[in-house]
Amino acid sequence: MSRYRGPRFKKIRRLGALPGLTNKRPRTGSDLRAQSPSGKKSQYRIRLEEKQKLRFHYGITERQLLKYVRIARKAKGSTGQVLLQLLEMRLDNILFRLGMAPTIPGARQLVNHRHILVNGRIVDIPSYRCKPQDTITAKDEQKSRALIQNFLDSSPTEELPKHLTLDPLLRYKGLIKKIINRNCVGLKINELLVVEYYSRQT
Repeated sequence: MSRYRGPRFKKIRRLGALPGLTNKRPRTGSDLRAQSPSGKKSQYRIRLEEKQKLRFHYGITERQLLKYVRIARKAKGSTGQVLLQLLEMRLDNILFRLGMAPTIPGARQLVNHRHILVNGRIVDIPSYRCKPQDTITAKDEQKSRALIQNFLDSSPTEELPKHLTLDPLLRYKGLIKKIINRNCVGLKINELLVVEYYSRQT
């Protein structure tokens, strides 16, 4: 299944806030009525919607998400927490959480167009798995830095997650201090339901 490129409001009306997919918010009125439940949800539907939240927020395909679940199952620790850590440490998500891009699709475009350096080297793979002490910077070109600076200047200032820092002078330079804590994940999600959804496929 390919990456979703359809109407974004359609997804947030059904699944709730997905900050990685879009920074816009639907109007209250009719959109809230669209979210109202039409009867009791089955356990399968509840698990499916949690899985869809994860997939659309991080902008990944079904195949990619299944792959991350399989990796998380083999790792030490809680499968759900490891899954969230794997997704949060993707380069496109790190750029979004640093505030260098408005959304994860926007961050993916920066990476694909070779505007981003990791530890001084160009990385053009959005799914690149970052590690603690990695330095994320814009390429040393006026166009690359202007793209990021324009967004930083025009977007509201939000508190960074505790595992990330942004250079106060060179605001197009970020540092990953450590692996993210579960409490700092930028999405309201029950990851255990996602693991349960995939339990028969892994």
